[in-house]
Amino acid sequence: MPVTLKNKTPLVVPLAIQRRAGLSRADQLEFRARGGMITITAKRPSSDQEYTPEQRRYIDARLAEARNNPTYGPFTAAQTKRFLKKELKARTKTARKPR
Repeated sequence: MPVTLKNKTPLVVPLAIQRRAGLSRADQLEFRARGGMITITAKRPSSDQEYTPEQRRYIDARLAEARNNPTYGPFTAAQTKRFLKKELKARTKTARKPR
C-alpha cells in the first residue's frame, strides 16, 4: 500500500497495515534505515514493564506451585494423553444410557 510523503506532514501508517501488524494506539515503533530500506518494528514492553510488582509476585507464586506439584500443569504430551483416556473412560461409564 503506497503512502506519499508530503512537506510538513507526519508519516501515517494506514489503519489496515496497523491491524495486520497487530499494533495498538499505545505501541511504540522503532525505525531503522539501511540500504534504502526502512524497517519499522513494534517495540513491545518487556515482562518487567508489562506487569505490576503485585501481579509479578502472583505469577511467580503460581509457577513455583506448578514446579512443586506434579498434578498441577504444565504436563507432557504423554501425561495429557493418559489423563484424557482415563477421563473419557470414566465419563463413558457414568454417562446415562438412552432408553
